[in-house]
Amino acid sequence: MPKISEERKAERRAQIVAGARRCFAREGYEGATVARLEHAIGLSRGAIFNYFESKADLFLAVVEETSLEYTEIWLDRGFRVLLDEIVQADADWLAVQLEAIRHFRTDEEFKRSAEEHDRRLAESRPQRLERLGAQSLRDDVPLETIGIFLGLVANGLALRVTVDDPVPDLDQLYELVQTGVGPRSPR
Repeated sequence: MPKISEERKAERRAQIVAGARRCFAREGYEGATVARLEHAIGLSRGAIFNYFESKADLFLAVVEETSLEYTEIWLDRGFRVLLDEIVQADADWLAVQLEAIRHFRTDEEFKRSAEEHDRRLAESRPQRLERLGAQSLRDDVPLETIGIFLGLVANGLALRVTVDDPVPDLDQLYELVQTGVGPRSPR
């Protein structure tokens, strides 16, 4: 049997994640049966679950990648750009991510898988905080607290998008954020 290159494995994994994301957005976590995942991804269950241990593991990988994608937008291009990305995002996909919270609270297997994903993400947290610290922010509040605050704002905006609430003026929202976390002027 020929060996598959690491590059090809990464491409296949990306294919699986992209198809699963579409399927979860359309069907929700519960409705995304293995048969529907196979159809959306274009691969057999054997091929899919060669890369992921379970549907929960696949779902968490998709959620994690989306979270990392948004974090990279924020850290590379700024918080204002992130707000635009959230408003442009697929509301169905944002809603599915909220399902992860319910499963975390009610499904022990899902919770164990989520905690493992969180441990992996925690390993790169210092680098993300360092990148956040390179931005012009106030210095009298710990970076981690600023990161949590900005995450709350972003998640709150995502929630508004999922329930089809009117989107606030993003320039005004960003100005409020900057007032809260931007550098303090000398008195």
